[in-house]
Order: sequence, then structure tokens, then C-alpha cells
Amino acid sequence: MISALIIDDEPLARMVVKEYLLDFPLITVLQECGDGFEGLKAIQQHQPDLIFLDVQMPKINGFEMLELVDNPPAVIFATAFDEYAIKAFEAHAVDYLLKPFSKERFTKAIEKLLAQAPAGPTPVTKTNPLLEEAAQSPAQNERIVVKTGTKVKIISVQDVEYLQADDDYVSVVTAEGAFLKNKTMAFFEKTLDPRYFVRVHRSYIIAIQQITRLDPYEKDSHLAILKSGAKIPVSKTGYVKLKQVLGI
Repeated sequence: MISALIIDDEPLARMVVKEYLLDFPLITVLQECGDGFEGLKAIQQHQPDLIFLDVQMPKINGFEMLELVDNPPAVIFATAFDEYAIKAFEAHAVDYLLKPFSKERFTKAIEKLLAQAPAGPTPVTKTNPLLEEAAQSPAQNERIVVKTGTKVKIISVQDVEYLQADDDYVSVVTAEGAFLKNKTMAFFEKTLDPRYFVRVHRSYIIAIQQITRLDPYEKDSHLAILKSGAKIPVSKTGYVKLKQVLGI
């Protein structure tokens, strides 16, 4: 048996998937979810083998939800998301279904899933670079979604003071505290608006609006003093970047 979840904010879309699954009694739907928050909670509760996942949903989208899952299950995307971008997932998800999809196309996706037995479906990994690239939607460039215990927190980039490398994570620092995100500094350097965020050191990205002054430090380096009082090291290369952005 294969346990599954349907995560889609459109009731009609969930109904279509359930109807098509009637031909596949091997797959049991444990729960339907109407948004990413509900989907994340259901994945943690049920640990399903498979999820049918929409991309564009309220609150948090499908990509953001997957980033918060410790061990993502196999995924069949069922979405109206741009076909060009979805093709990038073909090698990393079980399949993708572009809405509106026919029963024949749905059947092919399930057959592809079943053909992977006995090894089982291949899960989508959080280290998938294609997943990171597709996750860079305009909405996501304005927020950072993190998991704190069992809760999900959405941080506006306007509230970010700086980011610091922390082993395999990045610490996102705000006035409320520091929150760990399973991403790389290179990811944030690429996605955050370079007009407002500068990577001043291999381990630090700072928000320009948070800087109160730049003090000389050791040879060829500086310290950026932030409004919070934090002192962030600025490398020689980082200082050049800062001067360009600040126009000094």
C-alpha cells in the first residue's frame, strides 16, 4: 500500500485527484489539505509515501512547504504553475501534472510511480538545486519562511538585520531573535535584492538600512555597526561592494 496526501487549495482539484485515484486502490489518501501549513502538519503526522502537491497556494506555497519538511516524501506536482519551470522537476519529482490534466495523463504519472517499486518513490530533497531555483518566485524574495519547533514563521525581508552562516544553516537575525534556515549563503546572496542586502563577508550578509557606521578594523578590513549594536566584520571585497551600493 502507498499512503498519500493531497495538498491543494482548490477543492475541485482535490476532488479530481481523488476521483482518478479510484482506479488505483493500492494508493490510500490519508488526508486532504487546503494550504501549505495544513500540508506540513499532515506530513509530520502521517509520514506519507507520496504527496500530490500544488505550487501556488495561500499562506505558503508548495516550494516553501517542501523546504520545511525534514524528510520530504515522493511528490507528484499537480499545478497550473508555468510549464517551462515545472519541466525542471521532471528528474527530481515522480512527475508533474499541468492543470487541467486528463485521466490518461494522471494514469501515466501513477504508472511512473509504481514502476519505481520495489525501491519505492524517490523523494524530493531539499538540496535539489532546481528546487531552489524554482523557489525564487517574487513572493518568496520578499519573505523567509522558517520552522521554529512545530510552528511556521514568515519573516518579511524588511525585518531582517543580517544573515550569518551557521554550519549547514543560515541564521536569519531580526529584532525578535535569530532563526535557522536550511539554505546556503550563496542562495540568499542570489535571491535577496542587491540594492538592500550586501554580502560583506563570506559568513555575513547585512541589510544596508541597518548600518549606522563603518569603522576601520584590522588590516584591509572594517566593522559595520548596526542599529542594534551588532558589529559585523566586513572583508576587503565586502567593503568595496558596500561603497558601491552606498555611493561613497
